[in-house]
Amino acid sequence: MAGKGVCSREGDVYLEHHPYPENIFWLIEYANSSLTKDLEEKSKIYAAAGIQEYWVVNLRDRALIVFRFPEGDFYQQRNTFRSGTIEPLAFGDLTIHISELMNR
Repeated sequence: MAGKGVCSREGDVYLEHHPYPENIFWLIEYANSSLTKDLEEKSKIYAAAGIQEYWVVNLRDRALIVFRFPEGDFYQQRNTFRSGTIEPLAFGDLTIHISELMNR
């Protein structure tokens, strides 16, 4: 499944290269068949790169797994949500209904 990143605006520079970790506010992966890879391998890669927040939308179980606060190659915080709302760390004034993520 496809992933999405929320990055700082850098104009045309992303035509030349992917965003650097310091330009990424948070990443979202939609996972079905790639769930194990997204939860294990990618979370380590993103933590090691310093991505502050990484979300995995588990389409099989209709759950949102949220990784926050990287330290080395792991995240200090991992939480699973099935309902309610959540605010991304970088955008505290943005409230997202978890059910809306499942319907994409």
